[in-house]
Amino acid sequence: MRRPVSIVTGLVLFGEAVGIVLINAVLATVAENQNMSLAGLDPDAMSTGTWAMGGVFGLLLVLCGLIALLAGVRDRALGRFGRITLIGCSVVHGVHGVLGAVTVGLVGWGAFAFMMLVLALLVLTLLAYGPEPRAGEGVGDGAGPAEARAV
Repeated sequence: MRRPVSIVTGLVLFGEAVGIVLINAVLATVAENQNMSLAGLDPDAMSTGTWAMGGVFGLLLVLCGLIALLAGVRDRALGRFGRITLIGCSVVHGVHGVLGAVTVGLVGWGAFAFMMLVLALLVLTLLAYGPEPRAGEGVGDGAGPAEARAV
């Protein structure tokens, strides 16, 4: 079950990366065409910053998707870098989910449900590919509570 979940997670993250880049492209174009400013900030700086943010965030989502996809294809546990990257991605999606819950009137229930789906897939992937038990760590090795060992 863990392979399909990890592969689906990777594919969904790739799709989300495309969506984020497209949304930021629309926002940058609107800010540039409308000559909008926020608290006196230069409209060109806002447009450039939105393009850069969309590109960087899209690349990070592609990286997270690639890590999840490779874990599913190889069917091996994630390394330290992979786990930290997917945990960071989960935290970002969790924050977006909370913000989506607060502003569901502006964002819409569909976007909120999608964010929760991606968060659930990331958590399932992290749990399915948890750290491998080390040699010698197993059931019945005497590592239980003191009361159990005293009996």
